[in-house]
Amino acid sequence: MKSEQKQVNDWIKKQKIQYFTPFEMLACLTEETGEVAREICHRFGAKKKKSTESMADLGDELADIIFSVVCMANALDINLDKHFKKVMDKCNSRDKDRWTKS
Repeated sequence: MKSEQKQVNDWIKKQKIQYFTPFEMLACLTEETGEVAREICHRFGAKKKKSTESMADLGDELADIIFSVVCMANALDINLDKHFKKVMDKCNSRDKDRWTKS
């Protein structure tokens, strides 16, 4: 994610307003997550969209979440590559027998 973190940071540096506070970034992340939840609900749940509403691009909505997470990581000086590796190590060790293999 080093490339993504740099790309976002380079873009942020060009803006008058820099990174938001951690609480504001959490609010943005929550908002973006809600947009994904709403789209999933409309596509796969009982609550369908109104005939006047168009389908959102789920990939775009997920990418908004990634952008928000990267902003938060950058602002808090967190190396996502390092921490994502730790998550995958955990999946491959602690959880190696947790799920049925294909």
